[in-house]
Amino acid sequence: MLPKYKITFDWGTHHAAQGAHVTTDDPVACETFLADLLERKLRIQQILHEGVALPPHQADALIRTAAGILASRHVCASLGINSEEAHARFGLPA
Repeated sequence: MLPKYKITFDWGTHHAAQGAHVTTDDPVACETFLADLLERKLRIQQILHEGVALPPHQADALIRTAAGILASRHVCASLGINSEEAHARFGLPA
């Protein structure tokens, strides 16, 4: 059975980049992992859903959500607030 989501990314520096992938059936875990990749500035090559590459607008929506998660992490850490307060004050994902 195919995993629901498969994320392929480059691991390492640009000169010595190695391909890697992570699979999950949980959409929230997928978004969280994408946020981790964004945090580490790793190149995201492809996002598959049930073995098929996501259309650009759907992949962009996942990346947008991941960017919101990352922004929420940074705001919460910088201001010393929890994710619910960051959501209420700034509209960031809770």
